[in-house]
Amino acid sequence: MQSDVASGRALHSATGMLAAYVAAAAPEALPETVRKEAARTFLNWVGCAVGGSRHKTVDIALAALAPFSGPAQASVLGRSERLDPLHAALINGISSHVFDFDDTHLRTVIHPGGPVVSALLAFAEHRKVRGPDFVNALVLGVEVECRIGNAVFPEHYDIGWHITGTAGVFGAAAAIGKLLNLDAERMAWALGIAASQPVGLREMFGSMTKSFHPGRAAQNGMTAALLAAHGYTSSARALEAKRGWMNVLSTQQDPTQITEGLGVRYEILANSYKPFACGIVIHPVIDACVQLRKSDGIEAASIRSVALRVHPLVLELTGKTEPQTGLEGKFSVFHAASIALIEGDGGERQFSDRAVLDPAVIDLRRRVQATIDPALAPDAAAVTLTLADGRVVEKQVEHAIGSRTRPMTDADLEAKFTGLAEAYLGAAGTRRLLYLCWRVGALDDVAAVAEAART
Repeated sequence: MQSDVASGRALHSATGMLAAYVAAAAPEALPETVRKEAARTFLNWVGCAVGGSRHKTVDIALAALAPFSGPAQASVLGRSERLDPLHAALINGISSHVFDFDDTHLRTVIHPGGPVVSALLAFAEHRKVRGPDFVNALVLGVEVECRIGNAVFPEHYDIGWHITGTAGVFGAAAAIGKLLNLDAERMAWALGIAASQPVGLREMFGSMTKSFHPGRAAQNGMTAALLAAHGYTSSARALEAKRGWMNVLSTQQDPTQITEGLGVRYEILANSYKPFACGIVIHPVIDACVQLRKSDGIEAASIRSVALRVHPLVLELTGKTEPQTGLEGKFSVFHAASIALIEGDGGERQFSDRAVLDPAVIDLRRRVQATIDPALAPDAAAVTLTLADGRVVEKQVEHAIGSRTRPMTDADLEAKFTGLAEAYLGAAGTRRLLYLCWRVGALDDVAAVAEAART
């Protein structure tokens, strides 16, 4: 009798309700708009993974870990190496995030694709997965990680956790668990095992370890699902229990955010895609600087000073004044403004070691000042330039490109994808991969995408 009561309590817990929903959700239930956004999320992730595949961060990780990989069953996108699925999930998660160019769930600043798709595609090379099942698992993984993120944001993030890693592990566990056909009980175990593996500290922003977070979340989530599939048990109330994930890792918890509207409201429809390869909070500044350079014909040499008005999060997250590496530059609003004014863009080349150490960029960067304006929305910024001849020009961006109000179009995503992949796959190979990504939901075997993304 006591165990029956406990089982009923678990079934109606946030963990149990979420697990039951994921276990039962069928591909045919997905609205067409959700399928389309899943393809956009997938395409963006593949482009970022291929584009980041030759970064020295990935080189180092492969050199350190490849000797310990098991059978070569899964691809490292953008490269020739193959690893076991767990290691491939880790490495592809690293490469997809190393440019900080990946997708963002704006409410929580989770980067949903990294943990979920890194695990899914590696698994799809181990066991055949049809397109509809892959897309359904992708949507469910994003749903799980973002809903759990909603339940603890912003307090969980504010105390120092990198929410992409800490919540992303649940997304990977749910997505792989779905492909393994876990029932509700085992899906709850998978979520519980995932809860025991939080990874990611904001202290690591600007270092190689930031991109480790979504990679490890993918690897840990896959591990959790595989263990649960074989009967490895965990708490059935891992999320909401007194000593469960939410209470231990956050000073605020709202379990209703996990369960409200399941199957009706889809978090993937709130996903966004970056036009610039850096922290999303400085995209409005880059947008404004690029517009000033293009529309006003401003030359960097003519700028005496740069004054920024920014949302409070900008200086908290990207306040590095003297970045020394490209990775640190991604968290410097001062570098972002100066490089955008000099080069008119904010892509991966503008956040390289070369760009950060350029004497002209350093000179202008030291003439940039930033002031917090609490009245500004997170996707807004104002830039004022004082020129050498005394003129003052200003640009205010109310909604940066890539925001919910000004989203990246399909054409924008294709141009971004091509710019990231073509150097490694060639023009024909990039077009082939792009075609497969858009058609992922109709593929008979999703492993074809990974094969097309290898060099």
